[in-house]
Parts: sequence; C-alpha cells; structure tokens
Amino acid sequence: MLKGRLGLETARIPHADRAGLLWLARGSLTARDGTLSFERGPEPTENDPLDPGRYGIPLQGVSMILLGPGSTVSHDALRLLARHGTALAAVGENGVRCYTAPPLIANRSGLARRQARAWADPSTRLYLARRMYAWRMGEVLPNENIAVLRGMEGARMKETYRLAAIQAGIDWRGRRYDRARPGAADLPNQALNHAVSAVEAAAAIAVSATATLPQLGFIHEDPGQSFVLDITDLFRDTITIPVAFRSARRVAESAGRQNIERVTRRECGRTLQRERTIPKMIGRIKALFEDVKAPSPGSL
Repeated sequence: MLKGRLGLETARIPHADRAGLLWLARGSLTARDGTLSFERGPEPTENDPLDPGRYGIPLQGVSMILLGPGSTVSHDALRLLARHGTALAAVGENGVRCYTAPPLIANRSGLARRQARAWADPSTRLYLARRMYAWRMGEVLPNENIAVLRGMEGARMKETYRLAAIQAGIDWRGRRYDRARPGAADLPNQALNHAVSAVEAAAAIAVSATATLPQLGFIHEDPGQSFVLDITDLFRDTITIPVAFRSARRVAESAGRQNIERVTRRECGRTLQRERTIPKMIGRIKALFEDVKAPSPGSL
C-alpha cells in the first residue's frame, strides 16, 4: 500500500536528463497523489516569484530542491526524494546560506571519481590549480609552485581590491580580519566577511549538487571544505568584492541606520539570483574535470 501510495515503484530518470535546481520557499512540501506538492499560504510575500496556491513538483525532473526559509517538509516527501535520487538542501534567502549538505546523489559518482584521481596525482593536482588561477586571472601564471602561485594571486588581489574600492567610491585601507573581533573591522572588511560567507554557501550548494568531494581542494588543502573554497574564489572578483563594496557604501551613506550583515547578504542574494551564479558554479565544476590529463603548457 505504501509503495503505491508514494509512487515508489516508478523508475528513476537519469540526472543527465533532468532540469537541475528547483528553488522553493515559504510553503509546505508534502507527498500528494504519488508525487510532490508544494503549497503556499494565502499571505503574499514580497519579492517571492510564487503566488499563493498549490503546485505539483516534478521530483524526477530535477536533480536538487533548494528549500528556503519559512518552509516545512513531510516525512513522506523525504521518502519520495530519497527513492528517486533527488537531493534536498535547506538554504538561506537566495542561497546565501547552506544549512544542510545532502548525501551524495545515487549513481552520480563520475565527477567525484575524476576529482579523486586528479587530486591524487601531484602533477594533475597542480595543473587544475593553475587552470583555476587562469580562469580568474585571464592568463596562465608561469610558475609551477603552488606556494608561489598563491603569493602571485595575493599580490594581484591587493590591486583588485584597490580598483574595486575606487569604482565603488569607498575608502579602502587593506584587507584586515580579526577572527576574535569580527565586528571591530571597518565597513568594507565586515562586508567582505559577510559576502564571502554568502558566496561560500552558494559554492557548497553547487558542490553538493554535483556530488563532488568538498574535502579534496586543489588550491586550498587543509579545510574540510577545501573544494568549496576553491569554487568560492572563482567568483571573488566578479561577485564577492563588488557586492561587498556596494553594500559598504550603502551602509556608510545611511549613517549607520542599516545593518551591514543584513544589507550585504540581501545584496549578495539578489546578485546570485540575477547572475545565475550557482548554475555557473556547477558548470565550472564540470568544466574543471573535463580533461584531467596534464596537457601541453599554455592550454589551461
């Protein structure tokens, strides 16, 4: 009875034939008539694309559901999702937080295996690190020592910060962060801290969606989320810094009437949604492992 009622006898659709991500918020995700149903209450919500009502969810047509604030999920719905290999993550507004990391999606180990092979080979690991630096810098950095590459990247970031601050019209005195006193930093540095956290959450969603291994990074090595940090850094110049500096200017112009964390996370959420950043992150992860054989120099 339960098997038929929940639709668990149906066949799974390969993830290659699915649409990708589905965002839901402020409603109830339940099992209804053998499939998923998402019900929004009668109260309208600002900036929410879904009108009040009941929506049928094609659970086999998506790879991952991102469940936003104000939502609940039933036990039967979780069973359906698990049966059909559809992942579920609880996320913040517009993906600026990732509260859960779902188990790896069944039958999708290809990228993880490529990642593990590449990481285990020192030459290939360095090659992929240089590829990510090349994506960010627009050129292949000449040195093949990871410590030197990090130093070169750090020097370039100082100039990137300086130019972005000029463009945003804010006073920039350098990157400073005291973990023991995060609130003691100036507005631009506080905004950067919050923007980094938000983009890191988006990267965690992308890593979860691709079933890659967060521990196996190519530029970052020690943190448990090393690969998440690698992907986060790919969007530092285009998303993190511009969002942070825009937010810092806005709060400064409000003469302290606005909260820097709230403003930064909201601005980051809008930017992530507008720029379709998470799908771009997923695309970058797939592209990173398309060729894991170290090719000739200059073809990164």
